[in-house]
Amino acid sequence: MTTLTLIGKPDCHLCDVAREVVETVVAELPDEAVTIDEVSILEDPALYELWREKIPVVLIDGSLHGHWRVSPERLRAALVAAG
Repeated sequence: MTTLTLIGKPDCHLCDVAREVVETVVAELPDEAVTIDEVSILEDPALYELWREKIPVVLIDGSLHGHWRVSPERLRAALVAAG
């Protein structure tokens, strides 16, 4: 199983858009192929320092996939390759 981590914060428009893209792409994949973990930089000082200017951030199995804008096509390809 692949783990996708979405790092963002509340009231972040780009984070909301990224969440929609992630949910849409993951819904197209086989059930239980991907687990989504969503974390807020406001709840973790280390994440805040690391990512505050780049949210939303998407990690796939702990490795950086991208930040700011999430391309559905690129995300889909990365998740299929990771699976």
